[in-house]
Amino acid sequence: MKLKKQTPLTRGAGVLLPVSSLPSPWGIGTFGQKAYDFIDFLKTAGQRYWQTLPLGPTGYGDSPYQSFSVFAGNPYFIDPDMLADEGLLTREELDDAFWGSTPEQVDYGALYQTRYKVLGMAHARSRHRISPEYKTFCEEHHSWLDDYALFMALKMKQGGREWLNWPGNIRFRQPKALNTARTELAEPMDFWRFLQYKFFKQWYDLKTYANNQGVEIIGDIPIYAALDSADVWALGNQFQLDENRRPTRTAGVPPDMFSDKGQLWGNPLYDWDRMEADGFSWWKRRMIHCADLYDIIRIDHFIGIVHYFSIPAEDQDAANGVWIKGPGESFIRAISGVMKDRLIIAEDLGLVTDELRKLQEKAGYPGMKLLEMGFDSDGRNINLPSYYEKNSIVYGGTHDNETLAGYFSNHGRKHICDFAREYLQVTADEEIPKAVIRAAYASAAGIAIFQMQDYLGLDNRARMNLPASLGGNWQWRLLPSQLTPDLAEELHRLSVLYGRIP
Repeated sequence: MKLKKQTPLTRGAGVLLPVSSLPSPWGIGTFGQKAYDFIDFLKTAGQRYWQTLPLGPTGYGDSPYQSFSVFAGNPYFIDPDMLADEGLLTREELDDAFWGSTPEQVDYGALYQTRYKVLGMAHARSRHRISPEYKTFCEEHHSWLDDYALFMALKMKQGGREWLNWPGNIRFRQPKALNTARTELAEPMDFWRFLQYKFFKQWYDLKTYANNQGVEIIGDIPIYAALDSADVWALGNQFQLDENRRPTRTAGVPPDMFSDKGQLWGNPLYDWDRMEADGFSWWKRRMIHCADLYDIIRIDHFIGIVHYFSIPAEDQDAANGVWIKGPGESFIRAISGVMKDRLIIAEDLGLVTDELRKLQEKAGYPGMKLLEMGFDSDGRNINLPSYYEKNSIVYGGTHDNETLAGYFSNHGRKHICDFAREYLQVTADEEIPKAVIRAAYASAAGIAIFQMQDYLGLDNRARMNLPASLGGNWQWRLLPSQLTPDLAEELHRLSVLYGRIP
């Protein structure tokens, strides 16, 4: 049977802004009033799309791409104000808590010390156990929720250690040990279920509001599960693990613009043969789940579906990695049958092959263009608007890149800036970032998306992430005062001018 092509993109523009970067009084962005205000801003600004980073609970390094579960949501995003409105917290308790020293950056250390204590108070006062809605939620999410709740309860009991360092009977999931743990940790498990219940309730309310305002959510999902996750602990047979449940090969990428030794991500690789043998059932459940969370799903590192980089688990860098053929079309056929009307974006940055392009074309999955990367040639770079096709998404840069203002202010890039000025028809380097945005809006690409930092003209102090580095990432936050009527008017004018208005 011929693979059915997905529907082409609806022309529009959008903003890339992680939930963590939203304004709020609570040390990190939440699903509270400021999130609704941001959606109102998007509508006023003529923006059709809001792209987020992954919504999962962050683990080591605070990266949303290294989550304790590919299904669970980040409890930090639960809005304390809403819990107070339900009578589960008092205003005094919220005022007394320390959420961080500055509204401009996330202090993950402060959050870890404070947030769960406050959420624990809400859990203790909640009557969720007698709520039919809560019972229905637990039943509908049973396939992942119970393992996640047990995983987190055990992790807290083990002082936060990764599961590979837990006692052997638990690490190997011996049935008797698991049953004992479920009994002993029944209350902590209920706490972690309660947090997911509140997370999804608040998120679905916010998403419904966004959709009613004409804003669609583009969700970003990591291709790989984190090693220290409920997914790998509970379903180790889906991954390349040895008899001691330790990875034999791990994920990453070869040397690139970010690191001359490549990037060693450390995620265990999938056992694609086993996954294909059972019809990719885990991936189907994952995509059904994501289809409820988002309107459009961006699969990070999509090239790993066609060919993936495999690194010996004992290596300290990616130098000895090799490329191995992935499941390709059989995987696409499996997930396309469960996606309903949801669309997929293929993050196709990296080693692009003819096989990858043919699969994208067959499935109708749009790829990505990075305008920031388009000016290092004499006009023959595929990231320049001259080469865009309608079914594609153009970004100024992603969360991994420098801001536009930061990139074009680097004096070591004189030849790039010289070409950019000529291509964009501006006279000064300072004019380039805004001209890049205009060029993207004017292009044939179906969707044009920029980081909020780029719409604001911020330099690299507002950079979200520097790949192959640890610490200082994922911290930038938006201030309410930065969402001005003038900015909304400017973006709305561009959307109208270039046919991107909803």
